[in-house]
Amino acid sequence: MRIGQYQLRNNLFLAPMAGVTDRPFRTLCRRLGAGMAASEMVSSNSLLWGSEKTLRRADHAGEDEPRTVQIVGSDPTMMAQAARVNVERGAQIIDINMGCPAKKICNVYAGSALLQNEQLVSEILGAVVKAVDVPVTLKIRTGWDRAHKNGARVARVAEDCGIQALAVHGRTRSDLFQGEAEYDTIAAIKQAVKIPIVANGDIASPEKAAWVLKHTGADGVMIGRAAQGNPWIFREISHFLVTGTKLAPPLVDEVRDTLLAHLGNLYAFYGEHTGVRVARKHISWYSKGLVGGALFRNSVNRVETVAEQLTLTREFFAAQVELRMAA
Repeated sequence: MRIGQYQLRNNLFLAPMAGVTDRPFRTLCRRLGAGMAASEMVSSNSLLWGSEKTLRRADHAGEDEPRTVQIVGSDPTMMAQAARVNVERGAQIIDINMGCPAKKICNVYAGSALLQNEQLVSEILGAVVKAVDVPVTLKIRTGWDRAHKNGARVARVAEDCGIQALAVHGRTRSDLFQGEAEYDTIAAIKQAVKIPIVANGDIASPEKAAWVLKHTGADGVMIGRAAQGNPWIFREISHFLVTGTKLAPPLVDEVRDTLLAHLGNLYAFYGEHTGVRVARKHISWYSKGLVGGALFRNSVNRVETVAEQLTLTREFFAAQVELRMAA
């Protein structure tokens, strides 16, 4: 799959997720098979550009190409300026967020709220595409609500504005993350335009990824929540799409080693105070479903230092290894 001048290693995308897809997680998912991983969304509000949080969100030092930064906002001029600033800082693809359903984003008429105003969508996309000389991509939902599924019209607007790939989450904004994603609208969007379409929503297994690709005709799939604590999903899907056979899930030893390496990268990236706190959710995801996981999470989420967090994590996984060997 290609986006502009960039040939991707495959058609598997890590979905941008606020508070999750920082550089350590993006790097890990790409190592385990993701072909593309965009940054967390970065506000176009110029007052935020210099903040530590914003700079960290757009930090892609040492990442594989193409390096993608996602921006969010509702003013065409500010969005164009945000795109230019991020390209100057090394972004090789700009992704525009018109899919986030969060109230704090929609209340300022950004994210998926923009799907209510196709004229403003056109103005934002046109301004950003004209502002930079790198590929611009877009993420949307199927519409604002189920009575207004205008995804195909928005896709045609995007194509006319020069957007080079479109990711579509199979829910409306009003659906939030409730119920099940639907893919018929994504199939209709694929038929409506010629640009690459990436299907997103509830893709949590190799079989589901293959089915969605076939059902929608999409060019790629985007994985979000299913990758939390399970970055191996990318290699499992990749293997299944190529061979038609399933890989065995990672052994507990690999889960342990991957988690410990991930924690080390988080501490280095954020520093001890913030790193320990960011690590808590990842530790919870990695330990989900393991024997004694709830008790472990209750303990590890209370500690405040790297040393304590690592000690408890190593002890928990040592117990997991013993359980496996005894089985």
